Amino acid sequence: MPQPSKLVILDRDGVINQDSDDYVKSLDEFLPYPAAISAIARLNRAGWTVAIATNQSGIARGYYSESMLESMHHRLRELVRQAGGEIAHIAYCPHGPDDGCDCRKPLTGLLEQIRQALDLETLAGSWMVGDSLRDLQAGEPMGCRPVLVRTGKGRRTEAKGEGLARAMVFDDLAAFVAWLLEAEGRDAAD
Repeated sequence: MPQPSKLVILDRDGVINQDSDDYVKSLDEFLPYPAAISAIARLNRAGWTVAIATNQSGIARGYYSESMLESMHHRLRELVRQAGGEIAHIAYCPHGPDDGCDCRKPLTGLLEQIRQALDLETLAGSWMVGDSLRDLQAGEPMGCRPVLVRTGKGRRTEAKGEGLARAMVFDDLAAFVAWLLEAEGRDAAD
């Protein structure tokens, strides 16, 4: 069973792959950042578990199907595997903003799905990495440590400045992972 303090939960669009205001609707539009794929594998090699929590309201809006989403996630898993890593679990919300679900971030349903799928008692001490305030807000009640990346919508989120007092901010996922593994090395050496 993974330790929650060795868990990193990632938003998908804007953190792992390029985001689009028109939604990422197809494999052609699903463009992972090579540095993010390498960063996930690097986390795994250092003993960290990586999971994904992603809102995918494009399904409810009819822009793409759940099978297309599964194809994107299959490609993502393959790319991470080829880099020497693994994604432990992908939780997604297929609902629209007005559907009344409990999983659409900033609600905590997706993180609860991850907690259950990984058989954890708590997510306290885990890291929640996103490019929007709603990503960080989803992790807060679960005890996750918030990280904002400037990729995707991150620069816009940072410019607004609201709700980021506790968040650490990095240029991208690779920069966060480099910091985390260096900090972990310092802690082990102390």
